[in-house]
Amino acid sequence: MLSKGLVRATTKEIARAAGLSEGTLYNHFANKEELFLCTLNELPSGFVTLMRGLHERVGTETVPVVLSQVASSALEFYGEAVPMGASFFADPELLARHRELLQQRGAGPQRANEAVAAYLRGEQKIGRVRGDADPEAAAYMLLGALYQHVYWRQFLGQPQELDADDRFINGILDMLDRTLAPVGEPG
Repeated sequence: MLSKGLVRATTKEIARAAGLSEGTLYNHFANKEELFLCTLNELPSGFVTLMRGLHERVGTETVPVVLSQVASSALEFYGEAVPMGASFFADPELLARHRELLQQRGAGPQRANEAVAAYLRGEQKIGRVRGDADPEAAAYMLLGALYQHVYWRQFLGQPQELDADDRFINGILDMLDRTLAPVGEPG
């Protein structure tokens, strides 16, 4: 799925790469869409797990530290997920089935934005994020910028440069800190 995208990867190829028979694969997954969702949950970035537990981080480390962890994990996750997921848009039927599966499971890419916004609202309630800040906009600014950074890098065929990624993340976090930190306080 990573090298060919979801549309072009066959269950036979996926099973062979996993060292399984195609029948065994279907014992665990009804279709490629389910396998794709499972794959996203298991990617090494740990992004999905981080997003699920983000609400528990309210009031723990500083907001910039938590957002830095989110940003680093998101950048790695998007680097892994964009090539696989982009192929959904090449097949309208597959995209429709995937949307339906996400709705049934209460899942989807919007959940990451919702988790970051909820985390920021929690920090807002305890005074560590400005009261006039917009948590939803901040979540979109953070995750959207990271997604677009990965998308353009991959679209243009540019190699990943860790120093450039770090500078990009730091620039976004610096801008967000100026927007989110209570007046007179650095994040």
